[in-house]
Amino acid sequence: MNVKFRFELVVAVLLSSSLAHASGTLPDSIKVPDGHKVALETTGVGEITYECRDKANMPGQTEWVFVGPKAVLNDRSGKAIGDYFGPPATWQAKDGSRVTGTQLAVAPSSPGNLPYQLVKANPAEGKGAMSGVTYIQRTALKGGVAPGSACTTADKGKREVVSYQADYIFWTAR
Repeated sequence: MNVKFRFELVVAVLLSSSLAHASGTLPDSIKVPDGHKVALETTGVGEITYECRDKANMPGQTEWVFVGPKAVLNDRSGKAIGDYFGPPATWQAKDGSRVTGTQLAVAPSSPGNLPYQLVKANPAEGKGAMSGVTYIQRTALKGGVAPGSACTTADKGKREVVSYQADYIFWTAR
């Protein structure tokens, strides 16, 4: 087996396993409907802020509540191409185009990590990388769950920041 053939074989295997992860192994609830194609793949690296607050309709009980994310979106080569922040959940490219969306579904990922997510995108603002985006998937999750530290009535108003990483895959109609 020559070196060139072995290299091509390795690349083919890596690409097919990457595509399988992107579409075949994800929970059905977060799969993008047929008729769409991947337009942009990014990795968000950042943090999520939580605040200790009263539980809704449960006087005297508290919990960590999601406040918002703040992350840099990197392309597959590691170059920063945008930001993710909220609320509302907003993905903004360096070219100024941005998109917000409505969560359609979540599905459990591995313990200690945020859930998978499918978002229906609102029409993009501005022309650029986010133009035409119809769906956004959150996959390949690392961290981001609510703090494990105490959240008691004495801690109300306290904020904690946790690190996370996730792939954000942007889809457009075919």
